[in-house]
Amino acid sequence: MRAMVYRGPYKVRVEEKPDPRIEHPNDAIVRVTTAAICGSDLHLYHGMMPDLRVGHTFGHEFVGVVEQVGSSVRNLAVGDRVMVPFNIFCGTCFFCARGLYSNCHNVNPNATAVGGIYGYSHTTGGYDGGQAELVRVPFADVGPSKIPDWLAEEDAVLLTDACSTGYFGAQLGDIAEGDVVVVLGAGPVGLFAARSAWLMGAGRVIVVDHLDYRLEKARTFAYAETVNFGEVDDVVVHLKKATGYLGADVVIDAVGAEADGNLTQHVTSAKLKLQGGSPVALNWAIDSVRKGGTVSVMGAYGPIFSAVKFGDARNKGLTIRTNQAPVKRQWPRLLEHIRNGYLKPSDIVTHRIPLDDIAEGYHMFSAKLDGCVKTLVLPGRS
Repeated sequence: MRAMVYRGPYKVRVEEKPDPRIEHPNDAIVRVTTAAICGSDLHLYHGMMPDLRVGHTFGHEFVGVVEQVGSSVRNLAVGDRVMVPFNIFCGTCFFCARGLYSNCHNVNPNATAVGGIYGYSHTTGGYDGGQAELVRVPFADVGPSKIPDWLAEEDAVLLTDACSTGYFGAQLGDIAEGDVVVVLGAGPVGLFAARSAWLMGAGRVIVVDHLDYRLEKARTFAYAETVNFGEVDDVVVHLKKATGYLGADVVIDAVGAEADGNLTQHVTSAKLKLQGGSPVALNWAIDSVRKGGTVSVMGAYGPIFSAVKFGDARNKGLTIRTNQAPVKRQWPRLLEHIRNGYLKPSDIVTHRIPLDDIAEGYHMFSAKLDGCVKTLVLPGRS
């Protein structure tokens, strides 16, 4: 099969790899029809995540058609159209029993922290991802779901991570009716978090970024007020003024490890790799939320030290909530919102590329070229 492979920081290409095979009776093989490049894939592309090995195939957002099933699979059949959550989980362990699918204890040797994730380095189990023609799907009776006949494929693929993660980020904010919600980052997850905040009763939503085309998307897709942090002297002071000097009720960090805004912190983390990620966005969240407020962290960070203002968080009495999204847990409500016309995830898609052009796709997304917000990858096209 043809698949994207990692060859080092900023170096990806399409190569021939052996077709995946059934390794366990609960496996399925899925022929990918649509995948996506995620903002967190850029952390891999830039060499930010540990234990990322040459030859690894990225891609944790994908849908496709079941091509083969193991002998124990009962819920899927060859020919089914399926959407596959980015979490790999067993469905029966202590954590899965509590709906914490992203923390499954049986799918990752490093399971003291995160569970398994497709295409996201060996720190999350070393599973190859879906930016390929074929992908092995473990625990096929548990993770994938059949795509409803009424659901467009481009909407389905965004439910496998970006839309579900943004919704989960708003959910972790425990938004009350009328709350002021600030979202840091106008990438796909931030856009979905901002749109989801309205669905949960927010009275005001403010999105912060420094790229005008993404802020425009925040206004048109998420109906949010926007702040370009590059155009204000101090974004925290600006947000305090905008909220009556109290601070926001909820702040959602949808940026993570490669946040701009402080040159020193960006260099020590993103460039020198001395931290698990630039703490700029998270510190802005801590500083701009009101006392007693909630910070929801959806941005991806590495597992090592980051210089976070934890003392300030403690003294302000903040609630900090975070996790990898347990994607499948969000689907029933999100499908209801989509079917009722309150949300169309594919509205954020700006680019569609064949698999053979994926190196250019990564460069375009990384360099923020051509107004790129979300890119879909189409393995069947050339």
